[in-house]
Amino acid sequence: MSEKNREGKRTARERLAAERQRDKSRDKRRRGLIVGGAVVGVLALAAVIGVIAANTGGSKSDTSGPVVAPKGASGKDSLAIPVGQDSAKSTLTIWEDFRCPVCKQFEDMYRSTIHELTGSGKLKVEYHFATLIDGNLGGSGSLHAANAAACAQEVGKFPEYHDTLFENQPAETDDAFANNGKLIELAGKVNGLVTDSFKKCVDDGTHNSWVAQSNKAFQAGKFQGTPTVLLDGKNVYADQQNPLTPQKLTQMVDAANK
Repeated sequence: MSEKNREGKRTARERLAAERQRDKSRDKRRRGLIVGGAVVGVLALAAVIGVIAANTGGSKSDTSGPVVAPKGASGKDSLAIPVGQDSAKSTLTIWEDFRCPVCKQFEDMYRSTIHELTGSGKLKVEYHFATLIDGNLGGSGSLHAANAAACAQEVGKFPEYHDTLFENQPAETDDAFANNGKLIELAGKVNGLVTDSFKKCVDDGTHNSWVAQSNKAFQAGKFQGTPTVLLDGKNVYADQQNPLTPQKLTQMVDAANK
């Protein structure tokens, strides 16, 4: 074999070896990219899961458990939380949703009047809860807030916590009340409310099924929306031709007490 042929074969072998080495390097880089992409995907998924967990507070929204009415609940199926003296001659029935902005407007306008009337023994209020905003916009803030309010009722702190929730109501589209941590944080504004038993009641969703039953009762009542306000069974808040005012409410209650 001539020197020229041997040189040609050696050069061909060297080219083939170089190509094989380049192929191995490309495969190694490709595997690195695939593994790296998988790691990034896993980390991104973990971040999404973390955000979801943060937004829900890791809490339960299950309403399939037993119906547990809070201590002191009254009325049909124990779906009302009463405030005021049983001897009061007038009863104000209020259906509310803690995410409902119109409910907040009602509370802001009538809060002091209702406190005055219940404090003087003239009026008893029966609070009922609905979860309309959860149904309309999605989320579970209406449910979780109502459960937390029922948990506050268990320890005799319902009126203060009820007011605190409406005073700190988030925007209607912000499902902040779905986070049980937020609800417990707001409970810190009510002296003596935050205890281990209260936090467990909130986190466990102890009264979730009770809230769901209340919402079913609201739907069965064919009410137009929240708030629905009935004075001795008569809807006094829906008539836009003769709108209710705090003064009119006081006058109607005073008339019933004569």
